[in-house]
Amino acid sequence: MKKSSFAALTAALAVAPPPAAGVPGRRAVAADPGAGGSASPTESTLLRGVDLETVTIPELQARMDRGALTSSELTLAYLRRIEAVNPRINAVLCTDPTALRQAAASDARRRRGKALGPLDGIPVLLKDNVDTRDMPTTAGSLALAGSPPDRDAELVARLRAAGAVILGKANLSEWANFRAAKATSGWSAVGGQTRNPYVLDRNPGGSSSGSAAALAASLAQVAIGTETDGSIVCPAGTNGVVGLKPSLGLVSQAGIVPISAEQDTAGPMARNVIDAAITLAVLSGHDTAGTEAAFGLVEAAARPDGLRGKRIGLWRLPTLGAEVDALMTRTAARLRAAGAQLVEVVPPYQDRLDELEFPALLSEFHRDIDAYLATRGGPRDLDELIEFHRAHPAEQACFAGQELFEQALAAPSTADPRYRAMRAELKDLSRRSIDETMAAHGLDAIASPTNPPAWITDYARGDNDVITSSTPAAIAGYPSLSVPAGFVGELPIGLLLMAGDRQDAELLALGAAVEQRLDAWRAPRYLPTTAPATAPSPPDGTPTGAGVR
Repeated sequence: MKKSSFAALTAALAVAPPPAAGVPGRRAVAADPGAGGSASPTESTLLRGVDLETVTIPELQARMDRGALTSSELTLAYLRRIEAVNPRINAVLCTDPTALRQAAASDARRRRGKALGPLDGIPVLLKDNVDTRDMPTTAGSLALAGSPPDRDAELVARLRAAGAVILGKANLSEWANFRAAKATSGWSAVGGQTRNPYVLDRNPGGSSSGSAAALAASLAQVAIGTETDGSIVCPAGTNGVVGLKPSLGLVSQAGIVPISAEQDTAGPMARNVIDAAITLAVLSGHDTAGTEAAFGLVEAAARPDGLRGKRIGLWRLPTLGAEVDALMTRTAARLRAAGAQLVEVVPPYQDRLDELEFPALLSEFHRDIDAYLATRGGPRDLDELIEFHRAHPAEQACFAGQELFEQALAAPSTADPRYRAMRAELKDLSRRSIDETMAAHGLDAIASPTNPPAWITDYARGDNDVITSSTPAAIAGYPSLSVPAGFVGELPIGLLLMAGDRQDAELLALGAAVEQRLDAWRAPRYLPTTAPATAPSPPDGTPTGAGVR
């Protein structure tokens, strides 16, 4: 995004404030499983009149431009907050020992009138399956816990070039939830268990669990997640933040621990849509789609009638339970009151997509993880990786299984005609599922609940496997965006918006208008527990894998 474009964005979006931070160069302290109670004192989220829980990037940039705030102050505040709050939720694996030097360099650029754009000086957390040359990249596994990769992932290089402060690494579901059939989201052998900041005995969702929980607790301004199917949007919904899964290919996959090149993408996570849009503009290389996204947001967020005339298909997903469905009814009423037209829909072909997706991913994972491991120290291929986990008891502390690894090892090659037929059918049906639904009703987007209420973390049972709304867009490579919709008791629920291929800008603009109307975000209270509110089991015949990947 050009500097003049950013100035226009800042002028159009004067907003409010978010939380503070910790000490660089230190591994984050593991949380006490029995920790509970309320959050840190309110003043710990205040920095020179800025409330870190609600501030947006444009507001931060405006303050830094006029000398009312520095990146060094902002970065130190987040680092101190990590040190104070992370022991409760275990979302941050480590902080970057150079974070304050990065911030000081940003301040020096700004004093010279050479700020690099909207992310210059903004602290960003990375999911720990994104390669960094100066910090370990482990995917949560001890198998990769040795030397850092030789180079940054492409998206990290873009963040650095834009002046972003790399704050540290966030925990994740080990191997992005693609290891065991009975896995627990938010757990890794390297990082332990991440907890949901709203209710500490509840699960943060996978696999970008640390990224989402850290944002909910205001431990960074934005974070990077990755998704194969649901792993950005589901933890975003479960932790009450914003998560965008971009169109496939909009953000480079280079240097990210893979599951499937046919579905994997990194994407921005934030506490508000405008920050997600600005981050996408950088991640996607400042291209037209990213710039249009930010400007679409300006227009949508500045207008009270931003939803008037929009046609949205509501896909209820009643399998998520009566309380979630009731919230969707209230959400629909609020959107209609703002001028949107809602029509109930059920996208077709879902059973067939569920049937085919997992077998295709097994073949793709074998191909892609072998290629990635060949670039790193440690196990050189999937066969050696399986042997590593068998030989290391710490890898079995939460769940002993690695059934998905073993199934992937035995899966047909991606050159096999059976696999090719599966992926071709998946691509066709997933795109038709969204395209036909939108065309039949003249829709701007399809909306659905993002997630069930967060379930109790239970290693004996593992995650609840439920049919989620992320699958059509994930397989099609279309964008999806989760924004906070409200709560079931103390537990956040997201509203997932889906649109057609490369409609990221339009989706973000719509998301900003929905966000403004629903105004559903609230800070977590770090409750030790709450009344049961678990997600239902899937209907008979639903394939169970490793939750959201």
